[in-house]
Amino acid sequence: MKKMIMQFLAVLVLAPLAFSALAQPARFVEGTHYTVLPTAVKTKDASKIEVVEVFWYGCPHCFTFEPLIEDFVANAPADVDFVRFPAIWNDLMKIHAQVLYAAEALGKLDVLHSPIFTAINVEGNRLQNEQQISALFAKHGVSAEEFGRAFNSFSVKTKVNQAEAKMREYQVRSTPNMIVNGKYLISTGDAVRTQQEMLEVVNFLVNKERSSS
Repeated sequence: MKKMIMQFLAVLVLAPLAFSALAQPARFVEGTHYTVLPTAVKTKDASKIEVVEVFWYGCPHCFTFEPLIEDFVANAPADVDFVRFPAIWNDLMKIHAQVLYAAEALGKLDVLHSPIFTAINVEGNRLQNEQQISALFAKHGVSAEEFGRAFNSFSVKTKVNQAEAKMREYQVRSTPNMIVNGKYLISTGDAVRTQQEMLEVVNFLVNKERSSS
């Protein structure tokens, strides 16, 4: 009997706390901290929660974001699929998208990703033509012939064109931006003040997608 009374008292104490927790507003709010895309964009792997970083190698904010992104990728749960996606809205950005996909096609993106950022943002090498890009790849073990084949390949150019079309679906107007599961767009601004907070919104939305599946 005493045990039943204690359990009843525990319920009386904990119930208001539980109700209070449920009544708390979500930390991140649609329309303030993130935007729901009008039409969901197809993801690469429907069995996972896709997290896309929309970036540009020539963007200094993307350059400073890299350590945070690397930490995010290193600690991402198994059900999260991280994708680097090149922003494109001018000719130079289109060339840099081609650089990304060429490095990927050569199986060298992990090796070249940081040096590409450094070349543009630290060394002042804009990587604006094939000769400059080939020289950088050569420093990391890619011959001019290998580079030329990949950079000018049909598959790489197709990926660049597909990325350009997808940019319109993502409705991205600045970098870096994040897209969660083809549904949610997050960018820094008045509400999301830091890049770290941007990733906190990403984690919030990943959990939202996970709980809804």
